[in-house]
Amino acid sequence: MLTDFQRKVLRILYNYKGGRRRFPTIHELTVKTGKSKTDVSAALDVLVKQQYIHWEDRSNTSNIVILEGWEREEDRPKVKATTSPANIDYWTQY
Repeated sequence: MLTDFQRKVLRILYNYKGGRRRFPTIHELTVKTGKSKTDVSAALDVLVKQQYIHWEDRSNTSNIVILEGWEREEDRPKVKATTSPANIDYWTQY
């Protein structure tokens, strides 16, 4: 499962590539996320390790290949939907 920051970096990469037809530099990622270069690099390493991105030549972010743009369904925490009984008293009784 990805942390919020790792998910944020993945979404920035995906959206930046779609909008500007290139990947952001490490400096641009630090500006967009508000985190340090080491934090961004650590998040990119986790994304590579968990196979969300492929980044063989790490000299430049333009060499990144996105394998999955969203977090995997099985990695998301399961939340039970609670159904409440239909209570229309608020609308029918003044």
